[in-house]
Amino acid sequence: MKEFNTNSLVRENILKLQPYISFRDHNEFNAPVLLDANECPFGEFNRYPDSSQKRLKNKLAAFKGVSPAQIAIGNGSDELIDLIVKIFCEPKKDAILMMNPSFAMYGFYAAVNENEVLKLDLDENFEIVKDDFLKIAQERDIKIFFLCSPNNPTGNSVEDIEFFIQNFKGIVVIDEAYIEFSGNKSAIELLSKYPNLIVLQTFSKAWGTAGARVGTAYASEEIIRFINTVKAPYNVNSLSQELVLNILDDEKRLKENVQNVLQERAWLEDQFKTIKCIEKVFPTDANFFLIKMKEGKMVYEKMLEEEVLTSQRSPAIQDCIRINVGSREENEKLINVLKEI
Repeated sequence: MKEFNTNSLVRENILKLQPYISFRDHNEFNAPVLLDANECPFGEFNRYPDSSQKRLKNKLAAFKGVSPAQIAIGNGSDELIDLIVKIFCEPKKDAILMMNPSFAMYGFYAAVNENEVLKLDLDENFEIVKDDFLKIAQERDIKIFFLCSPNNPTGNSVEDIEFFIQNFKGIVVIDEAYIEFSGNKSAIELLSKYPNLIVLQTFSKAWGTAGARVGTAYASEEIIRFINTVKAPYNVNSLSQELVLNILDDEKRLKENVQNVLQERAWLEDQFKTIKCIEKVFPTDANFFLIKMKEGKMVYEKMLEEEVLTSQRSPAIQDCIRINVGSREENEKLINVLKEI
C-alpha cells in the first residue's frame, strides 16, 4: 500500500494530549515506601494495579511473537473499541464502516462519540460483496472499518482479509474474538505489512475468562502509543492481570477448551439434523451457531420458558437465533427442548 501516515488520521486534540503517567510504574525501585498515591496502607489489594501492565505485555509478546510496544490491554475488547473510535473519529464529523449484520458495539461506541455509522450489507451467505465495499470506500471519507472474523452473529470468517486492508484508506480493525475456534491464522502476522491495521483479541472466549474482562489490541507502536495515551490510568485491575498471567503459563488449558468446544459443536451440528423446527444451520467458525427456525419467535420463547437462554436475531436476520455451544449437559437440555417444540 501507499505510504501511511497515522498522524493524519488522529484527531488533533488527541495529538496534543499528554498521557497520565504513573511515576511508580515507570521507574524501578528496590524497597520503596509507597506514600505517593493516597492508598490505604492496609489490605490485600490496597495498591493500584500496574498502569502499564508491563509483566502481562512481556508475556503476551513472547506468546504472540510481537514487541510489548505493539500491545495494548483493555478492560475487555469493548474498552479498546471505544478508545479506537475516540482516537480517530472527530465527533459529528467522521464516519465508521461495519459489516451488517455484525457485532453491535462498533456502531454503539461510534454513536456515543456522535459519529456516522455506515453499514455494509452482507450477501445471502453473509459474505462481503467486494464491489459494494470498493464503492463505499472510494465514495465516502471513512476513518475506521471494523471487520469481525469470525463474524458475530453469523459465525463465518471473512475471506481475503488483505483485500480489504489494501483497499481502505483509513484504519482497519480486525476483531478476532473467536479466532481460536476457526483454525485460521491470525491477522497479527500482517502487522508488519500494514501500518493501518489493528487486531483485537480477547480472553473472554476460548480462554474461558469472560468475568476477568481482559481484551488485547495489537498494532504498530505508533497506534499503541495513542491507545495508551487515551486509556484510563488503571484500566485493568490487579486480579485480572494476575489471572491472565497465570493462564498464559497453561497453554494446555486453551487447547483443551478449544478441543472440547469443537467436539460439542460437531455433536450439536449432528443433533440439529433431527430437529423439525430447524430450517437451516449456517456454517460456523466460532463457538456458536446461527440457526434459521421455521417460527423463530415462537421457538425462542418456548426455549426461554424452559430457561434455555439464546440470542434472538430477528428481525435483523429473520427467524434466526444465535445459540452458543455449551457443556454436554447444557447441550442435551437444548436438544431435548427443541425436540419437544
